[in-house]
Amino acid sequence: MGTFCSVIKFENLQELKRLCHWGPIIALGVIAICSTMAMIDSVLWYWPLHTTGGSVNFIMLINWTVMILYNYFNAMFIGPGFVPLGWKPENSQDSMYLQYCKVCQAYKAPRSHHCRKCNRCVMKMDHHCPWINNCCGYQNHASFTLFLLLAPLGCIHAAFIFVMTMYTQLYNRLSFGWNTVKIDMSAARRDPLPIIPFGLAAFAATLFALGLALGTTIAVGMLFFIQMKIILRNKTSIESWIEEKAKDRIQYYQLDEVFVFPYDMGSQWKNFKQVFTWSGIPEGDGLAWPVRKDCHPYSLTIEQLKQKADKRVRSVRYRVIEDYSGACCPLNKGIKTFFTSPCTEEPRIRLQKGEFILATRGLRYWLYGDKILDDASVEVVLD
Repeated sequence: MGTFCSVIKFENLQELKRLCHWGPIIALGVIAICSTMAMIDSVLWYWPLHTTGGSVNFIMLINWTVMILYNYFNAMFIGPGFVPLGWKPENSQDSMYLQYCKVCQAYKAPRSHHCRKCNRCVMKMDHHCPWINNCCGYQNHASFTLFLLLAPLGCIHAAFIFVMTMYTQLYNRLSFGWNTVKIDMSAARRDPLPIIPFGLAAFAATLFALGLALGTTIAVGMLFFIQMKIILRNKTSIESWIEEKAKDRIQYYQLDEVFVFPYDMGSQWKNFKQVFTWSGIPEGDGLAWPVRKDCHPYSLTIEQLKQKADKRVRSVRYRVIEDYSGACCPLNKGIKTFFTSPCTEEPRIRLQKGEFILATRGLRYWLYGDKILDDASVEVVLD
């Protein structure tokens, strides 16, 4: 009962607005289409319910759907957990190792980062996921990863149903001139015949659902392996990027030092238990974290401060030579620029000829950086 209540106990009803976003609409649409078509195909045309195998198959399809939706809504509505507004470390001297967030009016706890979409500092932030319209972090990392595991498994089951339905229903209807080819289809014969015939509309819907299922299996499956890779190292996506920047900084300045990631517990099992627990509640409070014996408690945040200072030194200043409307995928900047638009919800900003930007990193056709204003700057993705 307590677990169920954790799903429906929103901070307020405004959380339901998270559903009104293209990410959840598409994700739930794919789940609904694949689940519904798999059940219809199975019951009507492939594996009827009056057989033992058909009943077990139908129960498994319902089970996949329930578990997928349970973890999806857990990840969306429970959320990642936010650093309390106005938070500061118990030991005031520790604040020298932490960054201060002007928006939240609080220090950023270790492993936390400010999310522009959520407008809060997120505990152990991994990334902001548009598909759940929320951040993935401390509290919902396990649910999010389980969703990434269960969705491909459910889609594989559904894809098998789609393929077998089309195979068994179309075998005796299609002739490719191969009259000499004989295949035993006795197992596919149904008695009595289906109440609703497998027509063109059913074929088109099944084929469409098969494409969604296969695409989801590949795309979401890849995300699952990426997540498990960093979880077994007790990292987040952001921390993996920080580690890469640390190595780059050391190599750039040819420093005689080695960066050691402080939160790796020394074994994959211990790292795994930092996220997945039998109670469903992750270890710790999201503000303080155990570190390796040979590391400073704030070694990662100290590295972030170093990188922030290095960012100012190594940033390149550019002068805008052509107006840019701030469009996400500008058509008037060339085909290559259009198709290489970064897959991120970070804001693009309107630029006018003669303005200046401070680029911190870049791709071939896009730059990440700040627009230089009179007294402040706004971090953006620039064309």
